[in-house]
Amino acid sequence: MNKNYSLKDLPEIAHTIITSVKNKTLLFYGEMGVGKTTLIKEICKTLGVLDNISSPTFSLVNEYQTSKEEKVFHFDFYRIEDENEALDMGIEDYLYNNNWCLIEWPENVENLLPLESVAIHLSTLEDGHRNIQLK
Repeated sequence: MNKNYSLKDLPEIAHTIITSVKNKTLLFYGEMGVGKTTLIKEICKTLGVLDNISSPTFSLVNEYQTSKEEKVFHFDFYRIEDENEALDMGIEDYLYNNNWCLIEWPENVENLLPLESVAIHLSTLEDGHRNIQLK
């Protein structure tokens, strides 16, 4: 998938991601303010998360429950300076349990991520729209 989109397209984008990926570990790449958390909120909504969804910048991970009794883990590794911090918080237990793992700033824990993860690259276009690429 390589698509330009606006906020009104987010429900469609989220649905396409959820139904097309082959792995539940999604890595969100992009500059600050590009819309990573906004897209993650829409994905969580589409998955049936009933909780209030917010960025776990300070807690590193938020756990959400879906209406189907599934768990969704939302990570924000912006403040991680050493991969050992992620190991200390038990990242491996989260990543290898077949739940949805939505990771912002994955480049800060690159060596710990499953090889089968789905990379989602977001960028801002000059006209204010966004571009999304799944790899």
